[in-house]
Amino acid sequence: MRTPICIALAATAFGAIALSSLPAKAERAVPLPKAVLDVPATPKPQVAVLAGGCFWGMEAVFERVKGVRGVTAGYAGGRREDANYPAVSTERTRHAEAIRIVYDPAQVSYATLLRVYFAIAHDPTQVGGQGPDRGPSYRSAIFAQSPDQAKVARAYIAQLTGAHAFARPITTRIEQGQFFPAEAEHQNFYDRNPSHPYITRWDKPKVAGFRAGFPDLARAG
Repeated sequence: MRTPICIALAATAFGAIALSSLPAKAERAVPLPKAVLDVPATPKPQVAVLAGGCFWGMEAVFERVKGVRGVTAGYAGGRREDANYPAVSTERTRHAEAIRIVYDPAQVSYATLLRVYFAIAHDPTQVGGQGPDRGPSYRSAIFAQSPDQAKVARAYIAQLTGAHAFARPITTRIEQGQFFPAEAEHQNFYDRNPSHPYITRWDKPKVAGFRAGFPDLARAG
């Protein structure tokens, strides 16, 4: 059984020293074009489900996007009975660590959320994980909640590929699967644990990169 870095390493005294002693790598948003295709706005809130590495940092970034009403950390792509951290950490459940975003399409569109997702929330060119976390549960995947979302996601990936936005190929997959909320200890982890070694090493630079790269989209404070 693989031991996930984002909990096990940082939970030990040695792990805390190891992570905190690493130099923080400043994150910069990749300058990406706006999508040429978008999901039509509706009067009611819409839902997006995205996976891109440890859900702590993904949640932290999207909680700070204007128009986002709520973000839930969880698992997507596998079965209900396997939707728990110990099972997912075996890397045999088909689940990905993911976030469920409830957003107001009058304030922020689906394509705009994808732009943040590709530009700073994670690295869509990594294979086999994200950053220090390795395994399929940390894969880059979009769980489209409608045919329109799937169409827009595919179109944007094609647009970015055609524009050579990244030096390496985009590995993000469009997948299907139900979303299941993660345990309470994983919800709002960034805000509840601002001094956690994993948060300070990997996620704070990412949130700062979002604010610097998307000042018009970032919430105040």
